[in-house]
Amino acid sequence: MRYMENQTSASGYGKRPLWQRILIYLIVAIVVYGGIYYFIVQKNGGYTPAPPETSTPPKQETPQATPADISANAQNTVTYTDAGFSPRNVTIKKGEVVVFKNTTSHDMHVASNPHPMHSDYPMMGGCVSSTFDSCSAILPGESWSFTFDTVGAWEYHNHLNSGEGGTITVK
Repeated sequence: MRYMENQTSASGYGKRPLWQRILIYLIVAIVVYGGIYYFIVQKNGGYTPAPPETSTPPKQETPQATPADISANAQNTVTYTDAGFSPRNVTIKKGEVVVFKNTTSHDMHVASNPHPMHSDYPMMGGCVSSTFDSCSAILPGESWSFTFDTVGAWEYHNHLNSGEGGTITVK
């Protein structure tokens, strides 16, 4: 009897070695994770794999200038260079098209001021707010056009570098 008392009091009732406690916690964690996965993720259709990345840019939903627009309104072309937009300020008539051409080796994204809301141009319905927004990057060598149907002075910027911009004045 004395032998059993010493054994019980020395080890204590219910004490387990550290490795056994870690193993029990690990098993409980795996069961909980499996339950979460099954009841939440799997019941909602599982994970949706990300689409593979492609080197082609997404299609722009905004209208593009046709070659006729570009040649007929060559004076309404704003070129994006390493120094920014040139010319920075353009004056046009209501209903005319301005073509923004990217001649740099990096992307640009033309949008109405202020950054990042793009809400100064009053025609709403663009990707953020105003329709005066290319809505995505314009790749090197590509262009994007916009028809200005509202009279006023409309400031714009490169959304990817908001310090670069200019003004389109519509009369």
